[in-house]
Amino acid sequence: MFALFAVAAGTNVPTPLLLVYEVRLHLSPVVLTALFGSYAAGLVPALFLAGPLSDRLGRRRVAIPGIALSALASLAFAAAGGSLELLFAARFLQGVVSGVVFSVGSAWVGELSLASGEGAGGRRAAFAMTAGFALGPLASGLLGQWAPAPTVLPYLVHTALAVGGLALATRLPETVAVVPRDRRGGARVPAVPLIRSGDGWLVLTVLAPVAVCVYAFPSTVISAVPLLVDLPGPRVAVLGVLAGVTLGAGTLVAGQQRRLGPWTAVVGAALGAAGFGSAAAFAATGALPWLLAAAPLLGSASGLCLAAGLTLTARLAPVTRRGALTSLFLACAYVGFAAPFLTATAARATSASLPLAVASGLTGLLAVRLVPVARRRRL
Repeated sequence: MFALFAVAAGTNVPTPLLLVYEVRLHLSPVVLTALFGSYAAGLVPALFLAGPLSDRLGRRRVAIPGIALSALASLAFAAAGGSLELLFAARFLQGVVSGVVFSVGSAWVGELSLASGEGAGGRRAAFAMTAGFALGPLASGLLGQWAPAPTVLPYLVHTALAVGGLALATRLPETVAVVPRDRRGGARVPAVPLIRSGDGWLVLTVLAPVAVCVYAFPSTVISAVPLLVDLPGPRVAVLGVLAGVTLGAGTLVAGQQRRLGPWTAVVGAALGAAGFGSAAAFAATGALPWLLAAAPLLGSASGLCLAAGLTLTARLAPVTRRGALTSLFLACAYVGFAAPFLTATAARATSASLPLAVASGLTGLLAVRLVPVARRRRL
């Protein structure tokens, strides 16, 4: 779990520092959100490769190198300085690392938690990741505002954290029986389908949209909104605190899945609709209370959707394909990182509030769609 936490913390270290890069490199909101979203360009293909690979080779052999590369990605950021090209390359590498560790690590935690009952692995993985997502930007925002070397020191702190996670992960046992290879070097993998027959429609209309919400919710409020509407006070620290509150709320509510049961995703989507609505009101009025409401609402919605999605993934996937389906779920989740770019682009053509209001309406419709599924206890 600590390794998942450490890698997750690194993914959002650059978030509050976007405001530093904005000033130093004279970047537009569109370029900044593209930099933020280039993470997904590295992550999605890594997800599709890492999960199935770990099903064949084992979790340790895939996850351990990924954790090590997390430290390397932070060192690349620290060395990037004022080079936009190097920043894009470092963010892309960070995406690749996260794709490997989150897909394989989530499956690994789930398998190590089987003795604790159904859903325990999903809750633990969601807690570890959302805690990292929250504390990473909070620490980097405070360091970026008041510590020396704001574009270097936060990344060095994360490098030390990642090394600690690597040391702990190397002590964990393997949970997958490695598939023997034939004489030509190919793995003899049984032809097991990714999901059971009849579950395809559930994956397409429930699991996939819930996954997209996981990162569309927080990334919008901590990336797009602050770039479209001026924040008060020391902006870098304020953005770090905003990200910490948003993602910290997701950490706090992830454990509520045990109480909410099949209604976890419904509540998550409803909170997301309310959060987007509050963000739209902030963009329209500039009134800070609306932003203070949007942050925990969207963060809580993200945490609930992540916990519900990981649990549903583990339920739908055969044991030998759990890594592959986890990768598919997280790939859909990281499509949500396109939300800030789409929001910023639409805002240039219309207004800052309109795309957020549209997102609120679409998320509300998703909540309505999930109600009958929850009643049938399929979530």
